[in-house]
Amino acid sequence: MTKLKAKSPDEVLPGKTKGMIFGASGVGKTWFTLTFPTPFYIDTEGGADLQHYQDRLKRSGGVYLGQRDGALDFNFVIEQMQALATEKHPYKTFIVDSITKLYQTAIANEQERLGEKDAFGASKKPAIAGMRRLVNWAQKLDMNIWFVAHEMAEWGADPKSGQRTEIGRVPDVWDKLIYELHLTIQAVKRGPARIAIVKKSRLLGFPDLDQFPLEYDDFAKRYGKDYIESATHQITFATAEQIAEITRLLSVVKTTEQEIEKVWTKAGVESWNELSTEQATATVAWLKKKLQ
Repeated sequence: MTKLKAKSPDEVLPGKTKGMIFGASGVGKTWFTLTFPTPFYIDTEGGADLQHYQDRLKRSGGVYLGQRDGALDFNFVIEQMQALATEKHPYKTFIVDSITKLYQTAIANEQERLGEKDAFGASKKPAIAGMRRLVNWAQKLDMNIWFVAHEMAEWGADPKSGQRTEIGRVPDVWDKLIYELHLTIQAVKRGPARIAIVKKSRLLGFPDLDQFPLEYDDFAKRYGKDYIESATHQITFATAEQIAEITRLLSVVKTTEQEIEKVWTKAGVESWNELSTEQATATVAWLKKKLQ
C-alpha cells in the first residue's frame, strides 16, 4: 500500500482578499481600505476617530474599535477575529490600521518588561508570536483582510559603488508578513493622483510591479467584485464532547510533543479548543488509528 498522500489538483476559487497595503503618511491607505464593504475597523493609531473618517466608515456600513477599546493588544485583536470567525455578523472586511503600531507596541512593552535583560532580539519574541497567531486567524477568517503598514527604507549595495544605500521602500512590520499574504501593494501619491504599486503577488490580476489607481472599483474589477462582496461563512468550533474525546485518547495513546505540535501547526491553532469540528473529527480518527 502506498504512503503517498498527494491529491489531484482541484479548482480553487480566489475567496476573500488577504493583503497588506503600505506607504508614507497621507497617501490614502486608510481611505482606500474603508471603501471595502462593511468594514470591522481596528484603529491602533487613533487617527480614524476624526469625523471624515468616521463618516466614510459609516457610509460603508462599518464599525470601529480604537485604542481605548483594546486595539493595541494582540490578544484583544485576535479575540475579535475569533469572534468574527465563529459568530454570525454582517461584516465583510477586517482592517488593522496600522499593523505597524500594533507590532511595535508589543515590542516596546516587552522591552520595558525585560529592561537590562533584553538581548539578542528577546523583546521581539512576543510580537512575532502575536503576528503568527494573527496570520493563522486571518487565513481562517472568511472576510477581506487588510493590514495597513507604515513604510521604511530598504538598504542594499549600490551596483556601481558597492556602497550601502537605500534601494527602495518596504513595509515597516514583521518581515515575514509579506510572505504570508497573497498580495502586498504600496500606496504612493503623484500630484493629485493616488496610485497602487504591486510589490508582491500570487494573484493573476495583480502582476508584480503593475500599477493601478488606488480606488475600490479598480481593485474590485481586477480581483472580482463578486468574491469581495460575497456573504461570509462562519467556523464551527469543536464540541465539548470532541475535546473530551481527544483528551481521553491522549491519556492512553503514545504521542510526542513534536507530533502534537505538528498537528497544531497544520490546523493553525495553539490549543485543542481552537480546532474546528472537522479538524477535531480528523484528530480523533488519527489518535484512534494509533491505538490499532
